[in-house]
Amino acid sequence: MPQLLPLRLLESVGLRSSESRRAAAAAAASVAASASADADASAVDAASVASAPSAAPAVGGVADGSAAAAAAAPATDVAAAGSAAASAPTRTVARPKAPAAPSRRELARSGTAEPPTGVIDVDPAIESTGPLSIIAKRRIGESDMAVYPLSLGASVFGWTADGDTSFAILDRFAELGGDFIDTADSYVGGRSELLIGSWMRERGNRDRVVVATKVGRHQENPGLGSVSIVRAVEASLERLKTDHIDLLYFHDDDPETPLEDSLATAEWLIESGKVRYLAASNFSADRLIEARILASAGLPKFVAIQNQYNLMHRTEFESAPRIVAAAQGLAVMPYYALANGFLTGKYRTKSDLTAGARSVRASAYVNRRGQRVLAVLDRIAAEHRVAPASIALAWLLAKRTIVAPVASASRPDQVDALMAAAGIRLTRSQMLDLDRVSE
Repeated sequence: MPQLLPLRLLESVGLRSSESRRAAAAAAASVAASASADADASAVDAASVASAPSAAPAVGGVADGSAAAAAAAPATDVAAAGSAAASAPTRTVARPKAPAAPSRRELARSGTAEPPTGVIDVDPAIESTGPLSIIAKRRIGESDMAVYPLSLGASVFGWTADGDTSFAILDRFAELGGDFIDTADSYVGGRSELLIGSWMRERGNRDRVVVATKVGRHQENPGLGSVSIVRAVEASLERLKTDHIDLLYFHDDDPETPLEDSLATAEWLIESGKVRYLAASNFSADRLIEARILASAGLPKFVAIQNQYNLMHRTEFESAPRIVAAAQGLAVMPYYALANGFLTGKYRTKSDLTAGARSVRASAYVNRRGQRVLAVLDRIAAEHRVAPASIALAWLLAKRTIVAPVASASRPDQVDALMAAAGIRLTRSQMLDLDRVSE
């Protein structure tokens, strides 16, 4: 991390007034409005976007190693002693015992276990740390929004999940208490936002749902220039059939655009009521620090970040981004929380892989390390009587700064395993096992 910030940043903090920033943002809105007049307002409809399914990315986070190590406790063996109060000795004949077969837990620890087919030997200690009866919502950074600790990823809506299936997934999510939906203007060219907007209008539940969307990747409004941001937000509002976005992400950093200009545009959108709070996706630690310095001059601050983080992908987030997130009080929403489906146990061998985009990305984990991680997940999942996906998400939720992992479902029945994660309390030894096997 450089010790000195760029001269442009230091100058801009003091030289750009809030009035000039608002004027620039208003000018950008004017340019965006005139540019949109020449375009067809219904450019993104169900027919045009359904023809480009390959453009949809899959959405799917820091291991607090010191805390986990400090929490480790040695196991204690308890032996029961029997009484031998007999009036006369009794002669018994010792029968040779057949060697005991290794338990599924021992096989799992050795990395040779098959997928669990039933309840294996359950650690009695698990009974004292059962599922939570009440699941508390978690606050998103310094905002006034609190959400269920699982964000439903909507990248599959209009892609691997058609309209009816998407509605059924959303219905099941809401039925189980979910209220936080994650999408982007670039998911299936906007089809994901269209389906979410239609669902909220039909169900009449907009006020009960926190909607997060992202701008910066749509082919019609690329980057984080002022005009692109304003046009992208207006288009997202139309597709979502709402008058405001609860959490707006800058989908990627845009090195070609001064961050101050992007934040000034967001300031105008927040003041106009079209956006409530701002967040960043895939921003480096240096850029997050720069953004916080700019926020000290009056620009809006990020309240959350999205980074790839899961049991199979840890190093990138567990370095500088984790430290910055904790220091700035940022809520972390890990995407690819299930490693493109690998941590569900769906892809255990090469023969399980298909030609799909998610399968191709998951293929990077079908190796010895991946099998060891799955073996530990299988064991802990059997101890809690839940699916491996629930344990993978519970591991994330036990980490500091994690508010709501982003995970998607292609079928309604898959939602239950995602939602169950928030009610699972992993023991300290289970956390250590997962930390060690995934290093």
